[in-house]
Amino acid sequence: MKITRVEARPLRIAYKKLYHWAHGVNDAADVVLVCVHTDEGVTGYGESISCSAPDVVPQLLKQAEPWCVGQNPFEINNLLRRVYEHLFIAKGTGSAPRFGALVLAGLDMALWDLAGRASGRAVHELLGGKVRDEIQYFGFPQGNDAGELAAEAKGWADSGCEVIYVKVGRGDSLDLEIAARVRAAIGAKRLRLDANEAWGVDNLAQNLAACAEAGVTLVEQPLPAADDAALASIARTIPVCADESVHDRASLRSLVGRYEAVNIKLDKTGGLTEALAMAAEAERLGFSIMVGCMVATSLSMAPATLVAQRARVVDLDGPLLLARDREHGLRYESSLVYPPTPALWG
Repeated sequence: MKITRVEARPLRIAYKKLYHWAHGVNDAADVVLVCVHTDEGVTGYGESISCSAPDVVPQLLKQAEPWCVGQNPFEINNLLRRVYEHLFIAKGTGSAPRFGALVLAGLDMALWDLAGRASGRAVHELLGGKVRDEIQYFGFPQGNDAGELAAEAKGWADSGCEVIYVKVGRGDSLDLEIAARVRAAIGAKRLRLDANEAWGVDNLAQNLAACAEAGVTLVEQPLPAADDAALASIARTIPVCADESVHDRASLRSLVGRYEAVNIKLDKTGGLTEALAMAAEAERLGFSIMVGCMVATSLSMAPATLVAQRARVVDLDGPLLLARDREHGLRYESSLVYPPTPALWG
C-alpha cells in the first residue's frame, strides 16, 4: 500500500456562545480535516487546528504532500520525520516552532486511522493496549462574569459532573471572586482553574493561597512560560499543571521541580505517536498526566482518548463548545465521554 494524495480541507465552525479566556474572546474554531488517500482505496482521517492563521496549516500540509506520496503509510514514525525534515528543517521556513506540530498532528492522526481501517483492527489494538468503555472528563462552564460562570458550574455539578474546570486570567480580584463564587455554587465537587499565563510572579503566592482557601484542587499554567522558573521557589499546597510551558518530550525535563502535572495536547505534541511517548516519559519523571484539547470536533478528540487511558485529569470537551460537531461524533453523557466508533476514527 502506498500513499497517493494528502488532502487538507479547512473548516470554520462557530461556537455555541462566545469563548472567554485570558487571551481574548473567540467566536469560532478553525480546524483542518486531513485525508490520506492510498492506491488501494483506503483513506485515513485526522484533524488539527489552524490557530489564528486558518490558511497556513492547509498550505503547509499541501507542501508536505510530495514527501508523503509513494511512501508506506504504516511507517508512521519515518514518514513524520521525513515530512518534518524536508518541510521545516531543510527549507528553513521558520514556521516549524509555531505550525510544525499542527501539521504533523493532523497527518499523524490520519495515518493511525488509516492503519486501523486497512488492518481491520482498532488503533488501540495495534498499539497493544486496552480502552476503557467510558472516560470521565470535567465540566467547563462559560460566561461573561463570575455570576454566569457560577450558574453554569452549578448546572454541570447538578448533572453529575464531579470536576469543574474554569478558565480565569481576567484580573486578580475577579479571578478570586470567580473561584469563590463557583466554589459556593458547586458544593463539594472538585474545582480546577486555568490561568493561561495571566498571573505574575509578584502575586502568585497570594493567588495560590486564596485558591487553597476556596478549595481549588489544581491550577493550570499560572505564570507565563518564560517566568515559570519562579515556581521552583514558591511554597504551595495546590499542585500546578504546565500547559503553555510543555509541548513534547524534549520540554519535560526542565519542568521537574516546577510543576506537579503536565497537560498533553495532541496538537502541541505533533499527534498521537509523540503524545503516547510523552506520557510515558512524563510518568517516568514523576508528573501526573492531564490530557487536554483545543476547541475542535470529535475527530480531533478521538485519538486523545487513547492517551486519556493513563491520565488522572481529562479535558476533551472541545466539541461541546461548538454549534455543531462532525457526523458520528463522540458520545457525551453527563461527565462521561465514550471512545470513538470506527465510523469516526480508529
